Amino acid sequence: MGRTRATLGTDLAIIARDVGALLAIEAGLMTVSVLVALAFGEWYAAAAFVIAGVATGLVGGFARRAFADAPAPKMKHGMVIAAAGWFLVAVFGALPFLLAAYLLPAEVAAAYVPDGAAYGSSLRYFRDPLHALFESMSGWTGSGLTMAVHEPTLPRAIQWWRSVIQYVGGVGVIVLTVTILARPGSGSYALYRSEAREEKIHPSVVSTVRTVWKLFIGYTVFAIVVLFVAIRLSDYGSTLPLWEVGWQALNHGMTGLSTGGFSVTDNSIATYDSPLVETVLLPVMGLGAIAFPVHYAVVQQGEYRKLVEDVQTRWLLILFVVGALGLTLQNLVTFSPALSLRDSTFQFVSALSCTGFQSSPIGRWSAGGKLVVSGAMVLGGAAGSTVGGIKLIRGYTIVRGIRWQFSRVFLPKSAVVSTRLGDRVLDREAMEREFSEAAIVSLLWLLLLLASSLVLVNVAGPEFTLADALFEVASAQGNVGLSAGITGPKMPAVAETMFLFNMWIGRLEIIPVLVFARATLYGLNP
Repeated sequence: MGRTRATLGTDLAIIARDVGALLAIEAGLMTVSVLVALAFGEWYAAAAFVIAGVATGLVGGFARRAFADAPAPKMKHGMVIAAAGWFLVAVFGALPFLLAAYLLPAEVAAAYVPDGAAYGSSLRYFRDPLHALFESMSGWTGSGLTMAVHEPTLPRAIQWWRSVIQYVGGVGVIVLTVTILARPGSGSYALYRSEAREEKIHPSVVSTVRTVWKLFIGYTVFAIVVLFVAIRLSDYGSTLPLWEVGWQALNHGMTGLSTGGFSVTDNSIATYDSPLVETVLLPVMGLGAIAFPVHYAVVQQGEYRKLVEDVQTRWLLILFVVGALGLTLQNLVTFSPALSLRDSTFQFVSALSCTGFQSSPIGRWSAGGKLVVSGAMVLGGAAGSTVGGIKLIRGYTIVRGIRWQFSRVFLPKSAVVSTRLGDRVLDREAMEREFSEAAIVSLLWLLLLLASSLVLVNVAGPEFTLADALFEVASAQGNVGLSAGITGPKMPAVAETMFLFNMWIGRLEIIPVLVFARATLYGLNP
């Protein structure tokens, strides 16, 4: 009994210390956001971030100091740290939304609303703690569904907070923590893998995550520059001051590359109604859906053949083309050929990359079009990138596994069976292990999707169909952000609460959440 209690105490110390580190990093991001608020003269928003940062920093700092001598985490700890850490980061990340909503006087909040508008500032919705938590969870998990129905009516600092949490969440808050703490050895690898990442660029995990951030920041600069030019050349952008064009390019560059999808305009990318802006965003979203090791091979080592040799990248590019054409044919029933091709291409890339930028009124699409996009959101892009969904490698593994199982029927028991999975040649045992893991995670993912859709269709209202419900749940659980019109401040509380867990579970790919649930009930011992 004494040993069990000691082990439990050690486990909790490890988890508390590393979750505390995550909160300390979040407090640092809140401190940076104070500077953004001050730069725009948003004193009440600055006060909200100061209070939130102090509260988050005190909790995180205390946990880190109190358990500083705890051992390095093992894989079982990493899973619990990921699940608990992501949830608590979302909880504390809701504080700036909640505090700003209460601290800003009504007349100050009204100043963000355009003259003559028939609506008020969307900041008022964050007075509801559930809405504030939803927005934070959506941001950190890169989901992009929002309670802010009119984003331009938010203070600039709150717009920034929405973008920066998606930016950091896209790469992974644990990845950022590993980068800063630079803890060597197996502990960093356990945390790295717990965030649904396995491939390493370098033998050292710390070197790997630092390289990831260098690539990500470089791409971000590229995205911001090309978006600035494209927005400025659009009819909408040509009427804006240069600083406003820069602000929109900054935020959309961050949330586009991180495949998050939060926007600072009133109707996402449809605001611009610009083929140029949409075209520029296609490679930005695509870059976010390609695994970081492939980026490193292409950018740092000049191995351009990786774009074709890497099985996930190859199929991502193929599916972008095939899916966009298939969706175009589906939408020809409703739209003109030119508009169908334009909207279908953008929305399919947005869905498969799990970005969630919206350029078309999807709520008015046919059920067939919604189902095609739902399928893209369920599958998602490459593992090892910023996307959600089941991931391409799992889909590929399941297809190969089914073919492999079928071919074995015609072979004698004594036959030595091997199969190729990407650039790896696997024996029977290894293939069974890969196939089982992919099938189990995918099955659990789909079961949760189906169960949530059945709940949603019964509470969303009679105007929404099962196709709408399936679309909305696929968007939440796939961490995408496209909406058929269900998500918003008026959605039923039971649906909003369910979506919190859909986004959380989807971002962590189910297994860490199941480990967390088991540990809560039975502890971490076998």
